[in-house]
Amino acid sequence: MPLIDTHCHLDVAAFDADRDRVLHNARQAGVGGFVIPGIDAAGWPGLLDLCHRQADCHPALGLHPVFLDRHQPSDLETLRQQVIHARPLAIGEIGLDYLADKQNHDRQQRLLEQQLELASECRLPVLLHVRKAHDPMLRCLRNHPLPGGIAHAFNGNLQQAHHYLDLGFKLGFGGMLTFQRSRKLRELARKLPQHALVLETDAPDMTVAAHRGERNSPEYLPDCLDALAEVRGEDREKVAEYTAGNAQEVLNFRHSG
Repeated sequence: MPLIDTHCHLDVAAFDADRDRVLHNARQAGVGGFVIPGIDAAGWPGLLDLCHRQADCHPALGLHPVFLDRHQPSDLETLRQQVIHARPLAIGEIGLDYLADKQNHDRQQRLLEQQLELASECRLPVLLHVRKAHDPMLRCLRNHPLPGGIAHAFNGNLQQAHHYLDLGFKLGFGGMLTFQRSRKLRELARKLPQHALVLETDAPDMTVAAHRGERNSPEYLPDCLDALAEVRGEDREKVAEYTAGNAQEVLNFRHSG
């Protein structure tokens, strides 16, 4: 079964010079689906155009918590209209980031809750960005019934992981898993049940160990697969199959492979 990159920002300027080549290389490497989350309203048209042109690219639309200065009050209504007309796979990338922004927790929370309300209303899963904020995020999720989603680049503890699973979420693992020094993360990935796990790159960020210091790319997703198979002591084909199946289940889509 082809791999699914559940979180890659192929629409951003870092890929403008060679986006088609990157997609070709990723497909050759066995990646059969790309989930592309939005981060601000200005980027949504280009993201949707890319996904319209590439059948294996699937859009999500959201307002990222780190970029509060880019967001306008009208963006939430624009998001609602885009959801109605463009039918994205999910609402995202949304969330709480208490590491990057130590001043605007209340603003982040309001923006998150408004987008969770929309996702709940439209019965869409969400793609979550969470740093140093898993407990407040879990409190928010319990107040908004959702059809699940993915906690992207999961970096919480085992107890928090199981709280997400109880709410119907999957947990995304990517480039950080390929670093031997990521001992806590690798141990967490080893302990989680198969149904919890999906793969991602977060390209162009958070690259794999073999390409440290370089732009990340969805063509490196097999490195993440190999790392997950290694820490779990499982066959890589088995891991590829169940992580892709988990992605299809939670995001309700079929890859083009």
